Amino acid sequence: MKVKTLYCRNFRNIKEAEINPCDGMNVICGENAQGKTNLIEAIWLFTGAKSFRSSKDELFIKFGEEQALCEMDFEAEGIEKEAAISIKEKRKATLNGNNLKSAAALAGSFNAIVFSPIDLRLVTDGPAVRRRFLDTALGQLYPSYIDILRKYMRAVTQRNRLIKELRYDSTIGIMLDVFEEEIAAEGKKLIDYRKRYIDKLNKFLPQVYSGISCGKEELETSYVSAIEGDELLNALFDARKEDMYSGVTSVGPHRDDIEFKINGISARSFGSQGQKRSVALSVKLAEAEVIRENVGECPVFLLDDIMSELDPNRQNFILNHIKGMQTFLTCCDPSNVKNLKAGKIFTVKEGKIL
Repeated sequence: MKVKTLYCRNFRNIKEAEINPCDGMNVICGENAQGKTNLIEAIWLFTGAKSFRSSKDELFIKFGEEQALCEMDFEAEGIEKEAAISIKEKRKATLNGNNLKSAAALAGSFNAIVFSPIDLRLVTDGPAVRRRFLDTALGQLYPSYIDILRKYMRAVTQRNRLIKELRYDSTIGIMLDVFEEEIAAEGKKLIDYRKRYIDKLNKFLPQVYSGISCGKEELETSYVSAIEGDELLNALFDARKEDMYSGVTSVGPHRDDIEFKINGISARSFGSQGQKRSVALSVKLAEAEVIRENVGECPVFLLDDIMSELDPNRQNFILNHIKGMQTFLTCCDPSNVKNLKAGKIFTVKEGKIL
């Protein structure tokens, strides 16, 4: 998977810009608020996923303009392809000149991994961050997962709306039955997908982490679910009394988590900052290996403004030890990439490529 050309017009603060990256490391330098992240955000949108910064389409359009456009020529499965995303009231996309039903329909055509400062908090923050990681990763590999997740969350929202009324109207239980059956059916699928994905991740994650930690530590990763998928329907019924007072659905995969252990000890509770960042970086690199195994080629790696958060050893690992993947890295301080041995450097100022 390689980006050959990226063109943006009226996208965020970019009036018009085009880059022709190399197949290896591409560094995008510039001070804050100059447009570095906008370029890799544009690349990310071609995965069909929502932005890793903001999901509101109107925010993509340059102030004072009516429409934004991003075009990308890329290579996938050894074939040259071209895609375009136009943004007005909502995103519209084309692939090889053919209109798609939505920008989300690009999923599966182009694969990328994004690693931003929020991903450094993959270990330290709450379970929602780790669930979002799973949902994004699975959505790229299996576009049908997106529909399952959407149906599940819609049913949970409906149950949440009704459950508070159960105290005053017992006949609502009949309507709850319908939504709980849907939650249970779709929830079981989500849990199965997520567990299988963690198994795939674990084929690579321990070895990747061992490389970053110089073989001094072992990483274990597991999916943590309070309930098995087959038991979800009964659990929802049993939770009605508690849920009708809280107004939320207390059981299901929307409450699940991932646990990371270093040498058998919780990384979240007891890991150092360096260890936690190593885990987060390892997860992203292992994710790339999972995509390589399933798709047959490496995804494009997008690294947004993380160099200042990493120590020199991890900076060197990023710059010179990521092999076989086209990489885009943004940074403010050129000294962070002074040890770059091979690659291409772009400078961005006021939304322009210098």
